[in-house]
Amino acid sequence: MSNQLLIAAAFIGFLCFIIFVGIYSVTYKQNTTADYILASRGVNPWLTALSAMSTGQSGLLFLGQVGFAYKIGISSIWLVIGWAIGDYLAWLFFFKRLRQVSEETSSDTVSAFLSQNVSGARWISIISSVIIITFLTSYAASQLVAGSKALSVVFGWDYYLGIILGAIIVIIYCFSGGVRAEIWTDAAQGIVMIASLLLLLTIAIANCGGIGEFYTKLALIDPQLVNLSPKNLPLGFFPFLIGWIVAGFGVVGQPHILVRAMAIDSPKNVNRALNIKTACGLINSFSAIGIGLTARILLPDLISAGDPELALPYLAQELLPDVFVGIMLSGVFAATMSSADSQILCCSAALTQDIFPQFAKSYKIVKLGTITITIIVLSIALVGDKNVFLLVTFSWSALASALGPLLILRVFRLPVNTLTAILMMAVGIATAMTWNLGLNLSAIIYEVLPGMASGILIYLITRFFIWKQTAS
Repeated sequence: MSNQLLIAAAFIGFLCFIIFVGIYSVTYKQNTTADYILASRGVNPWLTALSAMSTGQSGLLFLGQVGFAYKIGISSIWLVIGWAIGDYLAWLFFFKRLRQVSEETSSDTVSAFLSQNVSGARWISIISSVIIITFLTSYAASQLVAGSKALSVVFGWDYYLGIILGAIIVIIYCFSGGVRAEIWTDAAQGIVMIASLLLLLTIAIANCGGIGEFYTKLALIDPQLVNLSPKNLPLGFFPFLIGWIVAGFGVVGQPHILVRAMAIDSPKNVNRALNIKTACGLINSFSAIGIGLTARILLPDLISAGDPELALPYLAQELLPDVFVGIMLSGVFAATMSSADSQILCCSAALTQDIFPQFAKSYKIVKLGTITITIIVLSIALVGDKNVFLLVTFSWSALASALGPLLILRVFRLPVNTLTAILMMAVGIATAMTWNLGLNLSAIIYEVLPGMASGILIYLITRFFIWKQTAS
């Protein structure tokens, strides 16, 4: 009983700290929808970097990625490397211009940015908003599920209690301070994520007997666990790696991360934020892989009689003092909330600014939209699939395929008409869904590649064939 109390005390202390940070951020807010949605474009690069990192990594890192490494071994590193390369390229070549162009066109939401200066823009705005709400609510629900999974391991709670607690915490600070509170709390959560992962990794490796013993024990369990080359790749290694690079590049279609670039205080600071975010993100990702691999040695039964996605909280309970178990649990919960809050606010903005623009200037209606979206997310989490890795990766690919190609065109102000934009979104998302659910080819190449490629192909066909024939 005393063990549970110490863990609970550390965990509750973290929650109180996060709520305090969110509420304190209110002292800097302005009571306008622009400030609620985009923090008046005044966020410094450090906050932008930590917020983007924690939002992008989410429960996928603590549960999904740890579980993935537990099952397939060291070769899971290529997912991290490929994803990081793609993410870096997207930020490097597109996000600075996104910040510039979004301010020049007074675009406060992703849908507004996609529909800028186009005849029939209303249709682009509505359809892209529907896509954002459809997939980001599922994405946010998966984060609440991830946090609940960790709580159920440590406290023995039913899934539903953890999901409801996560929703309540998120709504408290999102409702009070909007995206500013979200970014501030994300940054605080990002620091907790880094510290907790490094702490557990260090202790876990020590319990394996050091790095040398750790490698030897992995090889004894299964030689494939120490093989850098993934097995069963029908097309070989390079198509596999390219698929994950494009998956990381799919950040160009993630509204909850795009708003970070739109909210930073200056376009000149985008690359600085990128370097900070990349360094911190790689520390977290490699730590998560290491934890998954050490868990394969220290908790071997999970592979046959448990859930590998729960390796981290089980390992924390096994190795850490009670107070640190609470801190580790805080790190998991931080990761899930930092994504859920971002996604909820993006959906709220899409609902109140883009689908129902008549309410765009009403500060109270915008807040009401946040509550509405939170209720939808909570409902999905309570009845949806419990597999965090699959929920997150498919939502990511659907958004990347539907919105990414169009965003690239708008960043460089290339001409695109309404029909072409709608076709790009529809074909992109249909291709990703068919590739994943219909053809089951995602294990060969992640569906972001064919999804985004199909959207770009639609643009090229309409731009250089149909438009030219119409002009002639």
